[in-house]
Amino acid sequence: MRILIAEDDALLREGLALLLRSVGIEVTGAVADAEQFLASFDADPPDGAVLDVRMPPTFTNEGLKAAIEARRRIPNFPVLVLSAYVEDRYAGELLAGSAAGVGYLLKERVGKVEEFVDALERVVAGGTVMDPEVVSQLMSRRRADDPIRSLTPRESEVLRLMAEGLGNTDIARKLVVSDTAVSKHIGNIFAKLGLATSDTGHRRVLAVLAHLRS
Repeated sequence: MRILIAEDDALLREGLALLLRSVGIEVTGAVADAEQFLASFDADPPDGAVLDVRMPPTFTNEGLKAAIEARRRIPNFPVLVLSAYVEDRYAGELLAGSAAGVGYLLKERVGKVEEFVDALERVVAGGTVMDPEVVSQLMSRRRADDPIRSLTPRESEVLRLMAEGLGNTDIARKLVVSDTAVSKHIGNIFAKLGLATSDTGHRRVLAVLAHLRS
């Protein structure tokens, strides 16, 4: 797997490169801004990219725009976007088109090496990964009469893990329950939210996020 990194913080940029190389991932480049990112992307297209949301010159959404532009040049190009804060409006913009191969994580997740690498691998494989904090905030902003409020605590846990892109088996392992129990919880979630039970993979995540953002 070949990954391109775009991060303006030199320490974090080099740390990401070192981390990825330590687990056998090739780093094609580690750049400091969106312009350099797109130049490196065109010169030597990688298998995926890790980008900061806020980069020079305005430190607003340059990384996000670069990720969207990369996906315009190569449809469904895998991008894992990092943010220091929960900025769900950026997550929504990134997911506005096809969400195959899209990830949005808080930078604090980088410190959890196994989880970060797992998320990156799932994104490069075409999955969708959302930070649980983003999902939690989206859920907390729902109206009092919204069906999301009818979910039990366990169903809410399952929903957050679904939004991270985890499959039933991985969810069962994290919650220490059976696959059958997870399937039942997911069925209840879809029923309460009025979503199609046939959705699978990243489309299932998209269905849930679409409801949370609506």
